[in-house]
Amino acid sequence: MNPHQERAAFALFVGAVCIGLAPILVRLADVGLTAAAFWRAALALPALAALRLRVPAAAPHTAAADRRALWLAGAFFGADLAVWHQSLGHTSVANATLLANLAPVFVALALWQLFGERYGVRFWLGLAAALAGAGLLVADSLSIGLRDAFGDGLAAISAVFYAGYQIVVARVRNRCDTITVMLRTSFATALLLLPVALALHEALWPQTLRGWSVVFGLALVSHVAGQGLIAYALAELPTAFASVGLLVQPLAAAAFAWALLGERFGIEQALGGAVVLTGIVLCRLATSPRAATIELN
Repeated sequence: MNPHQERAAFALFVGAVCIGLAPILVRLADVGLTAAAFWRAALALPALAALRLRVPAAAPHTAAADRRALWLAGAFFGADLAVWHQSLGHTSVANATLLANLAPVFVALALWQLFGERYGVRFWLGLAAALAGAGLLVADSLSIGLRDAFGDGLAAISAVFYAGYQIVVARVRNRCDTITVMLRTSFATALLLLPVALALHEALWPQTLRGWSVVFGLALVSHVAGQGLIAYALAELPTAFASVGLLVQPLAAAAFAWALLGERFGIEQALGGAVVLTGIVLCRLATSPRAATIELN
C-alpha cells in the first residue's frame, strides 16, 4: 500500500467511525426520520461552502457528464437516507443497521456485472467474515418476524442505494475534488429529502437547543467529516475494498451505543469487531495490486 493509499485507508476508517454515530443521533433527534436526514445534508452545505472558500476547486469547471453523475450520486444518497431512516421506524435498530451494511455485496456484484471486475475466493471469504462479524455485533438485538419484515426490506433496499452512491462517486472522484463532490451531492440530497419529509407530514423543525445540536451533529460529524473522508478515500482505494472497509461503521455504532446510551458491549460484540476487522484485512489483501497480478497469472 503506497502512502496515498495509507492516508486514504485511514481516512476511510475515521469516516466510518463518524458515520457510526449517525444511528445514535437519529434516535435522539426530535424531528421526523426523513426530516433528520434532510437536516443532515442541508446543514452541511454552509460548512462545505466555507471550506470551498478556503480551498479553491482543483478545476475551475466541472464537466457536464460529471455534474450529471454527481446529481445521480446525490439522488442515490438521498434515497439511501430516506429509506434507511424510515426502516428505523418499522424494525429494530440492529436489523436496520445489519441489513443496510449489505452494501458491499451489491457493490461487488455491480462492479462485476457492469465493469467486469472480478474477485478471487479470498475477497469473498473476507466479505463473508466482515458481514458475519457485523451480525455478531448486533446479534443481541436482532429480531425475526413478520412485524419487522417491512422495515427489514426497507433497510436492504437502502443498501442498494448506498452501493449506487459509492460506485458513482468512485467513478468521478479522480476528476472532481472532495469538496466539489460533497457540495453537489449534498445539495441534491437535501433537495430530494425536503419534499419527502413534507409529504410524510413529519415534524420538520427541532423544538429545543438539544434538538438543534443533534441535527448539527448529524450534519457536521456524520456528513461533513464522515461522508467527506469517505469521498476522499474513494479516489485512492479499490471501490470494493472501500465498501467492505465501511463495515467498521457497525462496530463504531455499537461502541457509541455502549458509551452514550449504556447499551451492552460484551465479549460477543468484541469478537464481532475482531471478525469484522479480519474480514476487512482479507479483502484488502485480495484487492491489492499483487493479489490482482497473482489472480491473472
